[in-house]
Formats: sequence, C-alpha cells, structure tokens
Amino acid sequence: MQIVLLGTAAGGGSPQWNCNCSVCASVRAHAAGTVFRTQSSVAISADGHNWFLLNASPDLRGQLERFAPLHPGKATKRDSRIEGVLLTNADLDHTLGLLLMREGGRIPVHATSKVRDALVHAISIGPVLEAFCGVKWIRPPRRLSPLRRRDGTESGLLYQVVGLRGKPPRFAPGAKTFSPGHSIGFRIQDQRTGGRLLFLPDVAGIEPPLIKSMSDCDVLLFDGTFWSEDEMRKSGVGQATAAAMGHWPMAGPNGSLKLLATLPVRHKVYVHLNNTNPVLLENSAEHRAVRRAGVTIGRDGMKLKI
Repeated sequence: MQIVLLGTAAGGGSPQWNCNCSVCASVRAHAAGTVFRTQSSVAISADGHNWFLLNASPDLRGQLERFAPLHPGKATKRDSRIEGVLLTNADLDHTLGLLLMREGGRIPVHATSKVRDALVHAISIGPVLEAFCGVKWIRPPRRLSPLRRRDGTESGLLYQVVGLRGKPPRFAPGAKTFSPGHSIGFRIQDQRTGGRLLFLPDVAGIEPPLIKSMSDCDVLLFDGTFWSEDEMRKSGVGQATAAAMGHWPMAGPNGSLKLLATLPVRHKVYVHLNNTNPVLLENSAEHRAVRRAGVTIGRDGMKLKI
C-alpha cells in the first residue's frame, strides 16, 4: 500500500489566512524550522495507479497538482485516477474538496448515514453535486471488506469503519451533542502485503477497544490537532477547549503522546495539526518532546509504503 499525506494541517491550514498567532507568523515569515501545510487529506493505493482519498480537503486542487500520480492519464482528454473518497466526518475541512471534483464523473463517497445526512440536508453539498457530476453514496462496512473501484472491481485494499465518539459539524442540528456515527476512523489493509493502516484524524478521547486497535497496525495516522486542552485561549485566538471541539490533546499525563509512545507501531504520525499547535515549530520544546517519544509530525508530501 502506498500512502501519501497530501495535507497535514487542521481547518484553515498553516498559516491560516487571518491568523497571526506565533506559529502562523513564523510560517508566514519563512522562519527556520517551519513549513507551509495545507488542510488534511491522504491518498492511498494498492497499485500506484488507482487511488482513494481519505477526506477531501478544501485545498484539494493544489494537492492533486503537486502529486503527479493523481494527474489525469495521457490516453484520454479527461479522466481521474481517484476511485473514491472515504470521509471520517462532515466537517468542512474534510468535505469541501468534494465540490472541487464536480467537473468529473459521479463520485463514490464512503460515509456513514449521519455524515451523509449532514452533507445532504444541513449544507446541501450532496444536492449541489447532483447538479453537476452526482454522488454514489456508499456506507462503509463494519468488517474488513473489499474497497472497490468505480467499476466495481476490487482495488487490492480492504477497509472497515473504526467507531469513534464524535458530534455533528457546527452547521448541522445538535452540533454540541456527541453520539455515534458522526465521526469515524478507517482501518485499511493491503490484500497482497498485509500492510495495515489506521486513519484516526479526529479522536475526542480514548477507550480500551481503541487502544487495542491502535496497536494492531503498521502505520497510525493520528489526531494531532492540539498540543494542550486550552491551546486556543493561550494562543489568544479563541476560548474553545480541545475537548469541546472533539479533539484529544497531545500533552499531559492523560494526553495522546504518552499513549502513542508505548505503542509497538512502525510508523506513528500526527496529522490534522492545528495552526496554533507549537509542535509545528521545529525548534520548540513541544516538537522535541514528540520526536523523543518516537512519533513523527506529518508533513505535506510525506510518503509511506507498507
């Protein structure tokens, strides 16, 4: 399985267009030890030709242009090597890229019924796409099952839902209430090599079944949104806590970093990094703490193969 991190930032990217926090200011000034990041999305493939997207970033067009294997083939005037999009939730930073795919054919979108309802009824992304290319909604399986291409043939990958505690996006009814089906992760396995990817960009908290699942993979792409619970307030950009926004912070005795450091996983990578997160500054103590724990801070364009 080939895994490419097309974008590694949370909503707004890094730097965010209207943000002058210490991280955004440093990135905008091209300070040493900083890099620009687009909003979170991942591409995966079993054969290097047929690809699937894990979430569709608002920065999708630029991400596709920077990765040649996702360019249209030379044999036809217009086509796409994207066989489908797997959504972990209905948040704008994971779904607005669908609108950028409207010039192509009908889009296979793998999403829970609650994510589909939010995109169809609360924000009308589904109806808008129906006026252009159309959407083929697919409910992802609870057990490992073939991930199929547009034509129905097997891709060489298996996939299944990883249930998470989550809540609807801000634009949907009940946006402050956590319940199943609003946020999920994906386990993906290469049928030929047995390589296993666990994609968890939005984790509100940890439970024993999830810990077991996190240990059983070769690549773990994990929620790196916030370093601390009150990061937004400390950065001077807002009052919302990490918990209220549905993210488990890295730091502290109960933070995700302490757990990730103990996991026997070959590649442990933080993705979906918020522009306020001090780990984005490579000369920071927080960045060094992540590296000492044996965890990687994802970068746009990073490639893994399992």
